[in-house]
Amino acid sequence: MKVIRFDEPGYEEALAALDRRAEASAAVREVVTSVVDAIRERGDAALLEFTAKFDGVQLSVDGLRVSQAELDEAWIAAGSAETAPGGLTMQQALEASHRNVFEFARRSLRQDWSMTNEQGAEVGEVFHPFQRVGVYVPGGTAPLVSTAMMTVTLAAAAGVPEIVVCTPCGRDGTVNAALLAALKLAGATEVYKVGGAQAIAAMAFGTATIRPVAKIFGPGNSYVVEAKRQTFGVVSIDLLPGPSEVMILADRSGDARMLAADVLAQAEHGKDSQAGFVTDDAALLEAVMAEVERQAETLSRQAMLRPVLDKGVFFILAPSLMAGADLVNAYAPEHLCLVVEDEASVLARIRTAGAIFLGNASPVAVGDFLAGPSHTLPTGGAGKSFPGLTADMFQRRTSIIRLSRESCEKSEPIVSAFAAMEGLDAHGNSVSVRVSG
Repeated sequence: MKVIRFDEPGYEEALAALDRRAEASAAVREVVTSVVDAIRERGDAALLEFTAKFDGVQLSVDGLRVSQAELDEAWIAAGSAETAPGGLTMQQALEASHRNVFEFARRSLRQDWSMTNEQGAEVGEVFHPFQRVGVYVPGGTAPLVSTAMMTVTLAAAAGVPEIVVCTPCGRDGTVNAALLAALKLAGATEVYKVGGAQAIAAMAFGTATIRPVAKIFGPGNSYVVEAKRQTFGVVSIDLLPGPSEVMILADRSGDARMLAADVLAQAEHGKDSQAGFVTDDAALLEAVMAEVERQAETLSRQAMLRPVLDKGVFFILAPSLMAGADLVNAYAPEHLCLVVEDEASVLARIRTAGAIFLGNASPVAVGDFLAGPSHTLPTGGAGKSFPGLTADMFQRRTSIIRLSRESCEKSEPIVSAFAAMEGLDAHGNSVSVRVSG
């Protein structure tokens, strides 16, 4: 674990490296370009080749789609499968999450509105759901059941009639049963066993098996994120959510045991995940580091944890909490845990975090699985430009304008003035012809 202290040499240089922008490497861009071009040109044939190459499984065209019977069976099985000994069934846990996420999404949808402007024209907006969207649900080292809940549920709440999901299958050609159960409950209408950049390209351009969508949602690795970037314009995209990350900003009021647990919860995602801890209290920094080491020994995913602890976890001793807040804004974390006594002052300074968890008793995992807001959030510094996923991103906005003859007459002098300034006399005439004679 890396430790950066404000009173030691190299502090400013180390902080500068944490001022991030979301940008793929040249190598990733090159690979994704070749994948996107192949899917666009050869459709299903390329899709099957990449599934064999990257996911290690041979599928037929007919085997790409998960059947409705498979989804139904997974949901029935979830009714008797416990999430833990003596705990809730999978169905009960999924339903609890779904209720919170659906209700939060429903309340955050945009509503139609109208008004009358100064000239008497009626103006307003109407909102319609996209008719067909694509959602990417990562596979990797853990089936991200919660991602299904935090993406597909929002589409269903917005009234999207066709919700296409792509997710990689295992080497046995099957998709995790808990994930299928979640997709069934959340409202997916089509599910395909396709992962990686090829899944994004297939949803964007379409193949014989997967019809194209209007907008693509969901997190993924650097190749998935770059594929979303490269297909933008062909389709709309939500944001650029990549590998999971957390930053913790705490003062002496922080509980070392709890904050260390949040560091490890992010680290167990493995691969490119990051976790940063920032404080102005040297004693707390040492205590959290010790707790991370102690708790790490008790966890099961050692193969995932250790590389992240070695390269992706950093501790920073800042000269003040406000300096720490400035660092948070430069880093733009996906998740921010803010545990400080003067919460209002520090919170007011934060501008780029995807989601903020306030106080010792607010673990990120509750946001990941249950609280209500989507856990699909910008990563890699993209929070400087993108917000987290919201239900209204599944809606199309259309403006409505209606003029009477009277409001047209009142508008004509102003429109004529603009038309003269821009040298567009036909624009001015299109209004004048309606009010003359």
